[in-house]
Amino acid sequence: MLYFLDTADVEAIRRAIEFYPISGVTTNPTIIAQRGKNVVDTIKEIRACIGDDRMLHVQTLGETSEDMVREANILRDAVKGNFYAKIPVNEQGIKTIQILKKDGFNVTATAIFTQQQALIAGVAGADFVAPYVNRLDNISSSGIKVVEDIVSLIKNYSLNTKVLAASFKNVEQVHQVSLAGAHSVTLNPELCANLLYHPLTQESIIDFILDGYNYYNL
Repeated sequence: MLYFLDTADVEAIRRAIEFYPISGVTTNPTIIAQRGKNVVDTIKEIRACIGDDRMLHVQTLGETSEDMVREANILRDAVKGNFYAKIPVNEQGIKTIQILKKDGFNVTATAIFTQQQALIAGVAGADFVAPYVNRLDNISSSGIKVVEDIVSLIKNYSLNTKVLAASFKNVEQVHQVSLAGAHSVTLNPELCANLLYHPLTQESIIDFILDGYNYYNL
């Protein structure tokens, strides 16, 4: 499992990578807007925080393939390192994915809500496909089932594509996509921390400290 942080909060990123095995950071225009700073300035700060080796997934905003390609080049040149262009899965996006792959880009297909969207993006060459779990659950669909089906399709057609499950509200959703075979998840920092939390773990640690305090004179 690859764990990503879905945020542009540099301080939260800095704290998380100190403690957790974080493979990279994902962003989108909404996350960038929440930071309130220009996208290039923001992703440069993120890159300085995470280093060149961790993955940085940054979404384009253009509506045409030409604009998406142009923006992807600007964003990659701004941060260099292990960069992934995030491209939405409409017609212009699928065209863009194929162009970017020919140009040597790493690509993440995003805003995925159906199995066929993911399959088409994978066949087009996307390195990651990002289905939105909680948003599907909110419209009486099953985000977990969609992830499970996408994983099966990737295996059936031997695609070099990984599932990057996104849009979570709780730990149980993350657990279920893990069981479904998702290769990676992207989480806000608070939910990432909650993956480790259990009151009985905290209680056990306190008991160990109280029981062993007089015997650990190290």
